[in-house]
Order: sequence, then structure tokens, then C-alpha cells
Amino acid sequence: MHAEEFLKSPVLTGSIRRVLVVDDSQLQLKIVGLVLARWGFEVLTATSGPEALRICAETPPDLVLSDWMMPGMDGLELCRRFRALDRETYGYFILLTSKSEKGDVAQGLDAGADDFLTKPVDNHELRARINAGERLLAMQRELSVKNQHLSVALEELREIHKAIDNDLRQARTIQQSLVPERVAEIGTSRVSLLLHPCSHVGGDLVGMFRPGGDRLGLYSIDVSGHGITSAMVTARVAGYLSSTFPEQNLALRAMPGNRFAMREPAETARLLNQRLAADPGVEEYLTLAYVAADLRTGHMRLVQAGHSPALLLRADGQIEWIGDGGLPIGLVEDVSYDQHRFRMASGDMLLLYSDGFTEAVMKDGTMLGEDGLARLFRESAANGSGPDLMEDMFWRLTSEMENSDKLGDDVSAALLEFDVL
Repeated sequence: MHAEEFLKSPVLTGSIRRVLVVDDSQLQLKIVGLVLARWGFEVLTATSGPEALRICAETPPDLVLSDWMMPGMDGLELCRRFRALDRETYGYFILLTSKSEKGDVAQGLDAGADDFLTKPVDNHELRARINAGERLLAMQRELSVKNQHLSVALEELREIHKAIDNDLRQARTIQQSLVPERVAEIGTSRVSLLLHPCSHVGGDLVGMFRPGGDRLGLYSIDVSGHGITSAMVTARVAGYLSSTFPEQNLALRAMPGNRFAMREPAETARLLNQRLAADPGVEEYLTLAYVAADLRTGHMRLVQAGHSPALLLRADGQIEWIGDGGLPIGLVEDVSYDQHRFRMASGDMLLLYSDGFTEAVMKDGTMLGEDGLARLFRESAANGSGPDLMEDMFWRLTSEMENSDKLGDDVSAALLEFDVL
């Protein structure tokens, strides 16, 4: 582009429309003002720093072209005060100076100047410097618009997150209501339940139901995965093992006279597997430990479907592990399950628990494991009973964990203390 064409060409983006020229020389103001006006800019002029600041406050310019050497407030101080103004958009500042030493340039940059022009002003150089400012302001304003859009999007996301968080809190309340009874005394025995999800909602479930007399159903369930989907499965299973509506409980069989008999645990697991495996679109499966207890005689029947083995702490301190595996519930169709029979004596304690205990990572990088769980159980049993024992176990677990502030998995357990009251 020839020199004359360059000087007549329009501004690049229109980011600079209003220019304030500051100089104590009326002649310099007139010369530079005429050039800028010919290029299509709206030109404002000031003969001093205070006058320039007043104009900037009332009619903010896109660019300030200021002489450095002026009586009273010089261009350097004007630049500092210009930068201190509360502006919605960035203002470009060019200092006109005869100074060329590196120290002077550094001083100007430190005051907030964007560029420098040596006097007397060359029109080609002035136009080039303005074009450079145009590009910078165009990018800055484009970024500002994008930031505004991003702020709007972030606010929308905050509202969505708030709504989701409220829903999850409500879901947690609903899930907690699936275990309405955390402790129950049945004759001379006591049942205590512990449930600590690793997030708002979880895939663990513990519960009990009493069909009458000295009979008790006690279970511990761990659904694969975490979060909302797993929680929905636990809610469904809670209905299949309902303590409120025995006619819907798969572990019970209706008898004449509005009575209910307990099915064999292996049959209960088979029916539960049949229900879950037949559900279309449900990919989750669960592990189960379920005990049908006769609290009069101490006879217990246990089915273990992929769940951790039951932990039996005898009154004399001996530990027994009950269960040898089995397939999880809902993994494959047409599964049969084995069940285990054992007898509890006065003072014995039976613990059903999820792998949130045994697979918890300790401070030394190892998992707690079955031996570690047995140790925690013994220590807590020596210091308390009932729900206090359960919470003491949980406290001991988290105090030994690598990350005590955040559970890596849901932690749950069901405790039966036989003939202790």
C-alpha cells in the first residue's frame, strides 16, 4: 500500500473511535487533531492533565495520545491516574515524548503506557501505532465479550449445579429413609445398622425386617458402581425386602391368618436374582449377605451372594468367617445359591459389612483387609455396644485411612448382638 493510500485507509476494526489528545501546545493539538479527524476519529482535546481526567470520566476515550512533558501534571502522572479510573473497557495510552533512553521507556511502561511516539510526530508512524492499538483493543474486547458469555454460561451452570445438588440432597434424605430404624431391641438381642455413603447417595444398603415372634431378617447389600444409578437400584431392592409391607417382601411367604413365614435364604437370593436379571436396561448387579435368624434358639441361616463373608465374634473373643462366595445378584439368570447354617450363643456378635471397610486404603498404602477389620471389631466391641460400637468402628476406620476426609467407597454394616440384654 502506498503512503497516501495508507493514510487515507479506514481504521482496522473500529475498536478505536474516540481519541483524546493532551498537550499544553495549542498548535500541536490542532495539527494532531486535524490528522485524526481526517482519518475518521472523534477527537477530544485537553491542554492539561486535570482537564484530560475530567474528560475521561465524562466521555471515556478509546485512546489517549498525551505529551509527556507538560506543566503541573505530566503525561506520566496522567497515565497513572488514567489507569486508576473505573472503566468498563480497556483504554489505549500512547505517550508523545522526545525521551528515548531505556530507563525513560521503562518508566513509562511501568506507569501503564501501551506505546510511545517520538516528537515531532510522523503521520505514518502515528497511524501504524494506532493500528497496533486497534488490534490489541479488538482482541481485548473480543475476549471481554467471550468472558461475558462465559460468565453467563457459568452462572447457568451454577444454577444447574445448585438444582442438581438440591436433588441429590433430597435423594440422600430419601435413601436414608430406606433405613428408618438404625437400632432395634428384639427380646434379649439387639440389631444396629451403619450407613455412610461416599457421596450424596450411594449403592450400599443395610436393613432388617421382623415377620413376628423371635424371627429376624438381616441383610447387607452393595450395588455395583456409585451415585444415582446405584442408589436407584438400592431403592428398588429395599422394596423387595420391605419391613413395612411384608406382602411385597421376597424373603417372606404369606400364610393363612395374615401371618408370614420366612423363606430359606437361598430361595430368597434366587428370587431376588430372578427379579433383577429380568429387569430390562438394568446393568447393575449387587452383592448380598442375608441372614434369617431365630433369636429364640440362636439358629442362623446365611446366604452369601458375592458379598464379603460374615464376621462372627464369639463371646470368648474367637473370630469365625462365614461364607465362601457365590455369584452376585442380577449378574446372570437361573442361579442357585448355597446357604450356611450356624448357631450363635449368648454374647456372640455377628457383623455383615460392605467392602468399603476391607478395601479402605490405610496410611501405609495397604488395604484394611479382613484381619484389620477383625482387629477394629474387637477393639470397638471392648469399648461399647450397639450403635456406639458401630460408630466407634467407623471412627477407627477413618482415623487410620490415607484420606480421612473422603471415603473412597460406601461404608455400611449390620450388627446382631445375640442374647446380650
